[in-house]
Amino acid sequence: MSSGVEDRLADVYHAASQAELVKTYDQWAANYDADMQSIGYVHPAVMAGLVSRLVAKTDAAILDAGVGTGTIGSLLHILGYSNLSGIDMSQGMLDRARARGAYKDLHIGVLGEALSFKTGQFDAIVSTGTFTVGHAPASAFDELSRITKPGGFLIFTIGVPVWSAAGFEDKLSALCDAGLLKPLWKTAPYHPMPYSKTESGFEAVAHIYQRC
Repeated sequence: MSSGVEDRLADVYHAASQAELVKTYDQWAANYDADMQSIGYVHPAVMAGLVSRLVAKTDAAILDAGVGTGTIGSLLHILGYSNLSGIDMSQGMLDRARARGAYKDLHIGVLGEALSFKTGQFDAIVSTGTFTVGHAPASAFDELSRITKPGGFLIFTIGVPVWSAAGFEDKLSALCDAGLLKPLWKTAPYHPMPYSKTESGFEAVAHIYQRC
């Protein structure tokens, strides 16, 4: 595992397999929060703002898909949300998230594979930084759509470089054409890691879709 934040970012973006990606995140877990704060990571704040705009009930069932160390859950907990669940493929990250005390339950789970949750279980699903280079595939939205309640929200970020190239645009369009989702709103492109020397030019967009 590389030592500096720029090297660690390179490690996760260029992991050769899912197993290597999991190992990298497990090893990064202890330093992840400090590293991401040092490069001005803004995804969690954007996500907390969007959830508070859309989800009025603080006891709404919310899934943090790709929970990482639980920064988003911590922010939502401060805002009064009390029914938070999370999944991540890294046990090291889940252990850090659990220590925050913000989540009702946390599970090992891989976006793009079958999930153990019930159909229509969640009022909202949030996911940041998981739909990007070398990470979760567009096919993950089949399961995420399934476990969202009708009328519920999918709130997520997608890296601009993968939106079309990795099939996210086509997958979400297909789910909308099938009557499962409808797009509500999206942000302008923004820089999620503005103080990173190597990733400051990387852009993402936060999207909101509603389950039909």
